[in-house]
Amino acid sequence: MTARLDPLAAAPKMMKIWFEASVAISSSLDPKLAELIKIRASQINGCANCINLHTTFAREEGETEQRIYLLSAWQEAPCFTDRERAALGWTEALSRICEAHTHIAAYEALKAHFTPEEQVKVTLLINIINGWNRIAVGFGGFVDPQTVKASIANAA
Repeated sequence: MTARLDPLAAAPKMMKIWFEASVAISSSLDPKLAELIKIRASQINGCANCINLHTTFAREEGETEQRIYLLSAWQEAPCFTDRERAALGWTEALSRICEAHTHIAAYEALKAHFTPEEQVKVTLLINIINGWNRIAVGFGGFVDPQTVKASIANAA
C-alpha cells in the first residue's frame, strides 16, 4: 500500500506530541497487557499496520503465538486471565462505543480488576491506539516495526 499522506512530514510538531504521549501512556502499563489491548483494538478497527506492529512487539515481550492467535476470540479462549479479560472487554466497549452501550457492564468488570489510576491508564491507552488506527487507516500508513522501535528509543 502506498501512503496517501505522511502525517509526520505534514505536521511534525503535532505528531511528535502525539507520539510522545503514546509512548508515555503505553509505558505506564504492563507491556504484555498494553500490547494485547493495542492488538485487539486494531483488530476491531481493521488496522493492518497496527496489528503488524503490536503482534511483533507482543512477541518481543514474550507473548505466545497461541494467545496472539486467540485474541480475536478472547471471550471463548481459556488462556486469558480475568484481569486481561476485563481490559479486553473495556477495549471492545470503547472501540465500539457507537455500536452498543456495553460499556457499563464492561466498566464494572474493569473496576473489579484495576485501581482507579489503572482504569484511567487503560482508557487512555485505548484512546491512543484507536487514534493511531485512524491515522494509519486514514492516511494509508504501513511502517516497519523496527522503525517504530527506533523512534521509541530516540524519544526515551
